[in-house]
Amino acid sequence: MSYYLGLSGGFSSPGEDLVHGLPEYFFHDAAACIIGDGSLLAAAEEERFNRIKKTTKFPINAIRACLTRAGIQPHEIKGVGHYFRRDLVDQSLGELYLDNAATPVRYSSDFIVNYIADYFGFDISQDRLYGIPHHASHAVSCFTRSGMESALVLVMDGRGEENSGTVYQASPKGIEMLAAYDLSKSLGNFYLSGCNLLGYRLGDEYKVMGLAPYGNPATFRDIFKNLYSLEAQGDYALIQPEIGDHVVAAPFFANGFTPRRKNEPFSQQHRDFAAALQAMLQEIVMHVLTHWQKVTGNTNLCFVGGVAQNSSLNGLILRSGLFREVFVHPASHDAGAAEGAALETARILGDTYSVQPRLKSASLGPSLGDASEIEHKLRLWRPLVKFHRPEDIVDATARLLASGAVVGWAHGSSEFGPRALGNRSIVADPRPAENKDRINAMVKKRESYRPFAPVVTAESAKEYFSLASTMANYDFMSFVVDVREEQRGVLGAVTHVDGTARVQIIERETNPRFHELVARFGQLTGIPVLLNTSFNNNAEPIVQTVEDALTCFLTTGIDYLVIDDFLVERDDDTVSSMENLILRFRLMTRLAKTRKVRAGGGFESACEIYSDYAMGDRAEISEDLFNLLDSVKDDHPLRSYSGAEGLTPQLRDELFQLWQRRFFTLLPE
Repeated sequence: MSYYLGLSGGFSSPGEDLVHGLPEYFFHDAAACIIGDGSLLAAAEEERFNRIKKTTKFPINAIRACLTRAGIQPHEIKGVGHYFRRDLVDQSLGELYLDNAATPVRYSSDFIVNYIADYFGFDISQDRLYGIPHHASHAVSCFTRSGMESALVLVMDGRGEENSGTVYQASPKGIEMLAAYDLSKSLGNFYLSGCNLLGYRLGDEYKVMGLAPYGNPATFRDIFKNLYSLEAQGDYALIQPEIGDHVVAAPFFANGFTPRRKNEPFSQQHRDFAAALQAMLQEIVMHVLTHWQKVTGNTNLCFVGGVAQNSSLNGLILRSGLFREVFVHPASHDAGAAEGAALETARILGDTYSVQPRLKSASLGPSLGDASEIEHKLRLWRPLVKFHRPEDIVDATARLLASGAVVGWAHGSSEFGPRALGNRSIVADPRPAENKDRINAMVKKRESYRPFAPVVTAESAKEYFSLASTMANYDFMSFVVDVREEQRGVLGAVTHVDGTARVQIIERETNPRFHELVARFGQLTGIPVLLNTSFNNNAEPIVQTVEDALTCFLTTGIDYLVIDDFLVERDDDTVSSMENLILRFRLMTRLAKTRKVRAGGGFESACEIYSDYAMGDRAEISEDLFNLLDSVKDDHPLRSYSGAEGLTPQLRDELFQLWQRRFFTLLPE
């Protein structure tokens, strides 16, 4: 079998960025994939390991995890593909060096060769390393996993190399470019600019999509109409101000729009803006698709790239009736382009593959370990937790859910992509409307408006949701659909304000255990539907390991934790028991003493802890806590720093809050 490694992400080392203040968009969504004879054998995102959302690091941990899952050694890799063309990457690095004269000059191929040699002991030759055009990477990954014989492929994102959108015709012979939309037409960047006005950043676009149904798009329709035009041949133009980085801002400021800052409340003006922004995106994309479907006559669509993460838009595409079938890759963001880079590298090196079966499962990452490994780890966390192994873990969990419990559910291999699909999920009863507010507050600590998704068995999906006649891969929560009107009151926790839901349909063959959980809950309650959201809090990516799952459980209000066959409960007050845990800083966590201006004038000292990467969190801490943290050494429990009387209540509370915000990890001795 021929193996190929695909990569996405940047070139920073685990503990230090290439330069201080490296932008958050600098080759983000680091990931690794391994294909073998065309099959996707393993895929994982680096953020699951280094715990930095949308990380720009080189994907060292993801490569290691993929090699382990695929069961191969580094020397068996025939070629390596990176998800951007090499000249674009090297130009970007060159510009970085111009502004950071002290940074050693190295370019993309050197970084990749050296990281693989240093961390995996394998010297890959330069002629086996390829930079693949970004949109081709996206297109090939999506088409290959669609199971389609031919398809129209639309890639839309912030940017590839010179383009922000590309249309392809795809067949087993390859992909043929039909049209390209340059960077001035970037819908990804335009939408992100709108998100900035609402206090959001890169990666938060889905939050604005969720806010849109609360607004009236007509309020700002006329202003938006002046910002774009639909043109012949499926073309369009974005009309941007001549000055300023925020391409959406100027005309709205001129009309009295007040931007929202992070954590501020939303006004109706903000909601209306979100609605109009979403409406504009949908109109332009449908204009593009309508034209190219008519020109090609192809009734199969593969939609991929960051814009394809907009599940409301995807639902509209289904309802339009333009296509017989639509496929959206579960990792449509840049992490998924790593797979396309591997596939294109294989093609360049002479390995071509026939049509592959449609991807049904995104469970392509590392497992939690076998039963003995999991039990050993759980024992280490006593007395914070107690656990047992029920005779039927699925039945026990279903009964807890039916009684109103919120359960962290970690099982098997982690999912590839931004959504938890039943292996790293938080699950709850979908019926009580108050569950949405409850989970938003106690676990996610996020805005109360944001909806949760339902998962339903394939056998019952049409009873609860209005599914379009267009075929679609509902496995990956990629489409917003209407909840049947008579079921909206029943599914109060997962029905959005506009009567829709971002549904996941689970089939028995795809994930037997998760399907059984949903079905068993249905037997107990008459409703074979669960609320399913990602297993994490607002400060971290989705959990990966047993330790991650326990940390999230202990620092949130989740009622119970299921890890494979084990049911876990709290056994002691977490805050009072922290003294028995070992504190380890994350690689990018820093401590600093600074000076700040006093309210009455002059300066005073201040102590801070912060995450040293773009948009990383930071917090002011007490001097006592600073001194404690500054003295921390590996493998020493917190009690060894606290003296005979132990930690003060204030220090315990401060430590717990910082643990919740994931500045460090706490682990058992």
